[in-house]
Amino acid sequence: MGMRMITTTIIRHPRERRSKCSLTPLEGRADLVFKRARSNWKFQAEGFIVLGLDAPQLSTADAVRPLLLLDSTWRLLPDLEACLMGEPDRRSLPSVQTAYPRASKLVPDPLGGLASVEALYLAWLLIGKRDESLLEDYYWRDEFLKNLKAVGY
Repeated sequence: MGMRMITTTIIRHPRERRSKCSLTPLEGRADLVFKRARSNWKFQAEGFIVLGLDAPQLSTADAVRPLLLLDSTWRLLPDLEACLMGEPDRRSLPSVQTAYPRASKLVPDPLGGLASVEALYLAWLLIGKRDESLLEDYYWRDEFLKNLKAVGY
């Protein structure tokens, strides 16, 4: 009997443009579930691990739990957080320089602010699930992998 596949759920902010989203090429994968938030929408996040800042670092001990990724700009992230019901466990990722060119002039990204596909790749790496195919269609893949290597991943 093989290991049960644990899916990762991705909740997108309604204003996140699919054309600019680094996760769009991954739609349709069996191990990823995409949801689109809308007003008054709620998601039961109890039992999930949610990636965020200022939390214990994600590790292989977390591999048995479903992962929840909030796909949004930093500025709109509180809107997505407001959709979550229950008490998910929060985990953070180590600080890695993003390879994604940032455009926001309003809100500086926190250190460790990664493109969504970078965060997903690093999260899976930390739980012991290396999957190069996540970065297959990511334009800045080589630079991101170089940034990971520079900090020991």
